Amino acid sequence: MGNAQEKPPGGGGGGGAARSGAGKPETPGAPERGAVNGSPGENGQEHTGGERRSPAVDTGYLDAPAGALPPHLGRLKNQGNHLFRHGQFGDALEKYSQAIEGCAEAGVDSPEDLCILYSNRAACYLKDGNSTDCIQDCSKALELQPFSLKPLLRRAMAYESLERYRKAYVDYKTVLQIDTGVQAAHDSIHRITRMLIEQDGPAWREKLPEIPVVPLSVQQQHREKPVSVEQAQARAARAAQEEARRKEARFTLLKQEGNGLVKKGQFQEALKKYSECLILKPDECAVYTNRAICLLKLNRFEEAKQDCDCALQLEPDNKKAFYRRALAFKGLQVAHTHTHTHTHKHTALLFFFLVIFAYFTVNVLCF
Repeated sequence: MGNAQEKPPGGGGGGGAARSGAGKPETPGAPERGAVNGSPGENGQEHTGGERRSPAVDTGYLDAPAGALPPHLGRLKNQGNHLFRHGQFGDALEKYSQAIEGCAEAGVDSPEDLCILYSNRAACYLKDGNSTDCIQDCSKALELQPFSLKPLLRRAMAYESLERYRKAYVDYKTVLQIDTGVQAAHDSIHRITRMLIEQDGPAWREKLPEIPVVPLSVQQQHREKPVSVEQAQARAARAAQEEARRKEARFTLLKQEGNGLVKKGQFQEALKKYSECLILKPDECAVYTNRAICLLKLNRFEEAKQDCDCALQLEPDNKKAFYRRALAFKGLQVAHTHTHTHTHKHTALLFFFLVIFAYFTVNVLCF
């Protein structure tokens, strides 16, 4: 089964984000479904002979690799995986049970394969809300393969659904020793910690069962295990979500700091905060209009106008942007008039000095 996880069934802390893979069988990709030959026709009759036939079901998945299991038991496991993927949890459970019984009859001694079968059957129990049998199968799987991540995770979810929070906490903590990237375990730890504090008070840690120490060799083996395409996609999605969350938190903080600095009249410092905001989210209209205030106060009218233009491209009806752009135009006009007046004054002064110079020059020459 894959690394995805589903919500714990039933009550008792079943909240939290959807979990990736704990409910998916370990199996290659599922083939497409088709109708079976001899299925009922339009009038309830079976098509036979050379008449029109329904397309056959692709049963190639039955012969997919199944570890060290004999072929007939491998087919049972693959059937279970196929049924599970299509939501037929009761039928999948039956196939896994037949495979487990077949291993006992055939004297199969492969702890890894038996661990997977028990773990897969546990996932069926979990889906059907049978947390007690799920815990029992997960415990058997862990006897065969200690510190196997999926049985640990499924057992933790079953404990949580039964409100056995201390045991759930221990299993989630063990999962995180093996793989710190299981976000569902992090979420559940936070949720269960609050419940244990309410239940047991400040000394809640003292009432926990002992948390086993996962050997470094197990952690290393898990890190070196090949990652499936599905797992890689899930990890990439989690990383993207975390990066987006961090960016949003940083943006919110910078914007709040900028707003606070504007209220204090520290426009140059606020300008820097808003500029950092726009690096993170260049399409945020409110930041452009906020930064325009700073630029207006600093008499940087052309830049203020540009920020208002950007805001209006994002929100064509933004009243603040129109108003502040009008202030920027007014500032530019005043500045232009002021510059033009100064130019005339300088020209007049220059002309005056030239006249005086000419006068003295003429008089000296005449003298």
